[in-house]
Amino acid sequence: MIIGYTSGVYDLFHVGHVNLLRNAKAMCDKLIVGVTVDELVLYKGKRSVIPYYERIEVVRACQYVDVAIPQNNMDKVSAAKKNHAEYLFVGDDWYDTPKWQEYEEQLLSVKCQVIYFPYSQGTSSTLINETLINLRSKQNET
Repeated sequence: MIIGYTSGVYDLFHVGHVNLLRNAKAMCDKLIVGVTVDELVLYKGKRSVIPYYERIEVVRACQYVDVAIPQNNMDKVSAAKKNHAEYLFVGDDWYDTPKWQEYEEQLLSVKCQVIYFPYSQGTSSTLINETLINLRSKQNET
């Protein structure tokens, strides 16, 4: 059985998330998805719109996800090892960055390969959130 792993905040779940999860599931028998807990989102200097307990339920409901688990830290190697993942899936916006070059080397030591999928251009939780803020502020002006 081939096990794949990916993780993310999955805030304001959108088609980019679906594309990543669909592509990941197509490459493995079991897809495990780490959903970033609220405390870790804050640590990264951000704040989710949707609370963790709701975000993980949305991810669990996705037909491409076999298991959704909390992501409590950014340790990709431990996550891959703990979940026996042969593949770790991520968007190609991280491709060839120093951080992910380092992750690739570390993950090879636990026999896990990083697979980069095309980032869904024009779709992001940040963009959706900014659009909502702008729309709401315009509504308040009237």
